[in-house]
Amino acid sequence: MQEIPFFLRVGHLLTYSASDSSTTDFISPSTFILLGIPDLEAAHVWISIPFCTMYAIAILGNFIILFIVKMEPNLHGPMCYFLRMLAISDLVLFTSILPKMLAIFWFNSKEINFSACLTQMYFIRCFLVMESGILVAMAFDRYVAICDPLRHSTTMTNPMVAKIGLAMVLRGGTLILPHPFLARRWPYCRTNIIPPSYCEHMAVVKLACADIRVSSYYSLSVAFLVTGLDLFFITVSYTQILRAIFSLPTKDARVKTFVTCGSHIFVILDSYIPAFFSFLTQWFGHNLALHFHILIANLYLVVPLMVHPIIYGVRTKEIQDSLLQLLTHKGTKTIQK
Repeated sequence: MQEIPFFLRVGHLLTYSASDSSTTDFISPSTFILLGIPDLEAAHVWISIPFCTMYAIAILGNFIILFIVKMEPNLHGPMCYFLRMLAISDLVLFTSILPKMLAIFWFNSKEINFSACLTQMYFIRCFLVMESGILVAMAFDRYVAICDPLRHSTTMTNPMVAKIGLAMVLRGGTLILPHPFLARRWPYCRTNIIPPSYCEHMAVVKLACADIRVSSYYSLSVAFLVTGLDLFFITVSYTQILRAIFSLPTKDARVKTFVTCGSHIFVILDSYIPAFFSFLTQWFGHNLALHFHILIANLYLVVPLMVHPIIYGVRTKEIQDSLLQLLTHKGTKTIQK
């Protein structure tokens, strides 16, 4: 049995065991084979139901948020602009993963072109880094709004929000760009079979018959650097925010101020707690079956993307009111007709 690292999401290296029995002799395959969830092929159709449901919820929820934020002038603030960036990031991430995964589950379409595999790998890693940066930007916005409210309107201007958003895009794009280029240069002479349901970076480069330490070390460095810095800035921001909240004179003021951070806090927890759980499962669950590890890895990647729009829809009163007003207005027009 060979120990193969396969899943690295913004700082977590997860492992699973895979057999070498399918190895063969070829160089640089034109296609890879994605197994979906090994040993559960007979249940792929049933497994696809929750994944398809999550995809539909994520698509609908994020498009509703994008529409409401665009149409409602009251929501044209820095936090909502960042929310739009997060929604777009979630949509791209989900669309990079789920259509091919569902094609495997429904049609047994396991082949993926080598270039398409590298493109999927790039988009997954790139937008995960962007999403992490957006959460940092949201934390900074909450810090300015609560700790220095008089300067919020002059600090978090539209040009500043645009610059922060551009910086997050450039950071993700440039830091992840070496991954596909390094992966393309390796010769592949072992196997073209990838056990996970999508082209994860370490799952692909581990198939190369070359010294891949450059790819591995760079991947680990970027992942731990991004995760470490982002969590550090979020922690510092919320430490200052909590100090400012607890210094308020009345309990009502403290609760009201804290509620304005509620959605963002839940999204942060939703993003990092499943990752931490998956990390523990992979490192300490060596006796668990391969398909269980892959299921956990898939779920911890896609569940937060589905939950994000639900959190903001439930906990953001302005979005609730706008959606209710929109539905009521349409209902009234239908009755009048």
